[in-house]
Amino acid sequence: MNDYMDIRIKPDAEMRENVLLNKVYTKFHKALCDLDANDIGVGFPEYRVKLGSLMRIHGERQRLDALQALNWLGGLSGYCDVSDILPVPEQVKYRVVSRVQSNMTEAKLRRLIKRGSISPEQIKVYKAKMFAAGLDNPYLELKSNSNGHKHRRFIQFGELLDSCTEGEFDQFGLSKAASIPWF
Repeated sequence: MNDYMDIRIKPDAEMRENVLLNKVYTKFHKALCDLDANDIGVGFPEYRVKLGSLMRIHGERQRLDALQALNWLGGLSGYCDVSDILPVPEQVKYRVVSRVQSNMTEAKLRRLIKRGSISPEQIKVYKAKMFAAGLDNPYLELKSNSNGHKHRRFIQFGELLDSCTEGEFDQFGLSKAASIPWF
C-alpha cells in the first residue's frame, strides 16, 4: 500500500459528523463491492472516542484511481474534501484496523429462545452478561441495502507496528490481519 487519499468530512447544521461519516462509509462499502476489491484498506487517523472527521483510504494508485472513477461519493461530495492520491510518507508505523463483534447479542438470544435451548432463568443471566460485556469501541451505523435494517460495525484499532503485515481486506476496507500505514 504505497498510496492513500483523505476524505475530510465537512458537517453542517443539516448533517452531523457521525451521520455524514455513516453515509460516506456506506457509499465506500458499495464502491468496494462494485470493484470486488480486497486490496483497499481504510483508517480513521483522528479517532479518539469517536472515529473523527477524517477517513483515509489506502491502496495502490491504480486501484484508488479505479475507485475514484466510480464517482462513488455522488451527492455527498459537497460535504467532503477529497485529497489527491498521494504517496505514503516514509517512516510511518502500521496498524491493523478491524471489525470487532460481541459474542452475546440480542439476535443470538432470540435464536436461543426460539430453539428452546435456554430457560427463563438463563435468559435473565444472558441479558445481564450481554449488557455488562457491551462494546465501547467507536462504530459506524450502517443501513443494509437489502433489508433496510440498521446495524453497528464496531471498529478495533490494533497496536502500532514497525512493519507492514500483508493480507486481504474485506469489502468494508477492514482486515483482521493486514495492516495499513498509520500517520
